Amino acid sequence: MTNGNPPDLQDTEPDLRAIPDDDYERGDPRAGSSSSTGSRMLLLLGLLLLAAGGGWYLWSTYYAPKPAPAVAEAPPPPPPPKPAEPAIQHPIDAGAPAGPLPTLAESDKPLVEGLASAIERDAIARWMIPQDLVRRIVVTVDNLPRRSYAQRLSPLRPVPGKFTVVGADAQMKIAPQNAARYTPLVRAFDAVNSEKLVALYVRFYPLFQEAYREQGYPNAYFNDRLVEVLDLLIATREMPGQLAIAQPKVLYEYADPALEALPSGQKILLRIGPENAARVKAKLRDIRSLVAKEGAAAKTAGKAP
Repeated sequence: MTNGNPPDLQDTEPDLRAIPDDDYERGDPRAGSSSSTGSRMLLLLGLLLLAAGGGWYLWSTYYAPKPAPAVAEAPPPPPPPKPAEPAIQHPIDAGAPAGPLPTLAESDKPLVEGLASAIERDAIARWMIPQDLVRRIVVTVDNLPRRSYAQRLSPLRPVPGKFTVVGADAQMKIAPQNAARYTPLVRAFDAVNSEKLVALYVRFYPLFQEAYREQGYPNAYFNDRLVEVLDLLIATREMPGQLAIAQPKVLYEYADPALEALPSGQKILLRIGPENAARVKAKLRDIRSLVAKEGAAAKTAGKAP
């Protein structure tokens, strides 16, 4: 039905349902763009992680420094072999003792009684110190090859009188009468019965060996040392005439450095004069031959000391 107006001017109501709602039915074009960007980020992160893991694997496999190979510890060196005990050159066979030996601490009285068979009793009383006699003999024998020895440990009493000299300064020499001080002792020594003395030494030898070990020689043999010292004294050269001496401080010394450097035992033989020294060395040769004979007999019998 018309009201008389043209048709294009006809008043018609718009259909509101046909107009889309901008927020709900059109859709936001940015929503699709945000989802695509997030996927790309996740992919990129995954590739980075994969690349990092691969790089670490390659570096650790081919380029990382390798630990040094373990070196096996060398076994500890074996302990050094124990030094062999020195061979005994002059063994002593004490044999079956006539009776039980005393202890070293109680040996003075029986040893002095035994010495009375080889040495005059007056000489023993005048010259010998009967206390701790075995130890004194051992210490003195051991010290005679050294530059000096302890007179306080000697088994003999000091010779009476004073050491006498003649001259002064560079002209000072041992006085000829000085040898006379030693003559009584040398005569007593010359009168010793060598065979009985050595027989007594052989009988008491275990005590001499014990005393030698006490001096710090657990593996050494005293009779070898005794023979060595006897040979040293016998080899003392003869020095006739007066010997020059010096007195740099309190004690006298030989002016010749070669003489002063001699072992103490040889210097004693020079001091007592050539005649006394010759008599002493003759008796020492006798004793040495008997001691060596004892050693040879022990070797022949095959008896260990």
